[in-house]
Amino acid sequence: MDEETHHRMQQPAQRDTTVMTCAQCGTSVGSETAPPTWVCSVENGRHRYFCEKCSRTHIRAIESRLDSAWW
Repeated sequence: MDEETHHRMQQPAQRDTTVMTCAQCGTSVGSETAPPTWVCSVENGRHRYFCEKCSRTHIRAIESRLDSAWW
């Protein structure tokens, strides 16, 4: 009962190499964060990112806060 408990050293979790992908057209960039020219929209509690081209094409719908399903 008075013995010390020895815990195994756990290896640090390896990070996934995720890429940021446009929710509309599928364009991707090789980083975890969106470029400053991309738009972030919150739909149904989820963050969705749109590339510069899709953002420019659908800017009125985005500003009207329409879900991307309506575009």
